[in-house]
Amino acid sequence: NAESRGSPDEQERLAADGLRALCERADPYNLDVIVENHWGLSSTSPWLMRVMRRVDHPRIGTLPDFGNFDPKVQDRYDAVRDMMPRARAVSAKSNDFDARGEETTTDYLRMMRIVTDAGYHAHVGIEYEGSRLPERGGIDATKRLLERVRAQLESETT
Repeated sequence: NAESRGSPDEQERLAADGLRALCERADPYNLDVIVENHWGLSSTSPWLMRVMRRVDHPRIGTLPDFGNFDPKVQDRYDAVRDMMPRARAVSAKSNDFDARGEETTTDYLRMMRIVTDAGYHAHVGIEYEGSRLPERGGIDATKRLLERVRAQLESETT
């Protein structure tokens, strides 16, 4: 989480300073340092991407989470698009599913197009935060949805 006290500008400076120090500490271990949009200022992609540029270190990256955006503040699709150039991982968050197995808060086909169009073709983590299904059931439903979306995206490119 990239959060601190003070004005947004002050928090940006403090977050960047701390992340830069963490990246330098991670260098000898060949580890990347990633920041998830985890509410607060980090869930606004313009602020978070300013932090990334300010850190200015090859180890710094983002972890776009599909669900951690306030729709009154920023569109989730625009935010993920903004974060993808620095993405080192992606979190496919789900909350609930309709009768067709589609996630009810995120258009997964649209979101995964954004992810793959950015050149990201690595693992996608699954995070289920719903309450209607048991945890394992929500994870399985998300995995099935991602597999359907992958097949559709693959069929569009062939």
